[in-house]
Amino acid sequence: MVAQRELSEAEVDRVFHALATSTRRDILRRTIEREQSVSTLASEYEMSFAAVQKHVAVLEAANLIVKRAEGRERLVRANPEMIARARALLARYEELWRSRIARLDDLLAEKPASITDTTDVPRTEEGD
Repeated sequence: MVAQRELSEAEVDRVFHALATSTRRDILRRTIEREQSVSTLASEYEMSFAAVQKHVAVLEAANLIVKRAEGRERLVRANPEMIARARALLARYEELWRSRIARLDDLLAEKPASITDTTDVPRTEEGD
């Protein structure tokens, strides 16, 4: 098994940017299922071929998909290594927030400190 290095800040930014759009997430899902040509992908959306190419380029820049030429076609497939690295990053964020919530739950579960009864404290008149 090959150890995965952590994603750089630039890689994290590219991954989150790439996943921020539902069309790109759908393209990624489709290319996880099977390798597809950009033309086939474009036929699935109500947008121009050029627009789909731009989405593919964003995913490729994030290294979430790999594009290769086969004759005149450009075939696209998901990159499982980068998806695993992105998933590991999200798992670290999840663990961070789960531990914070657990600490908050622990604090809220503690018995509150007794509140001092202020009825026995002598009050002073203003101007004393």
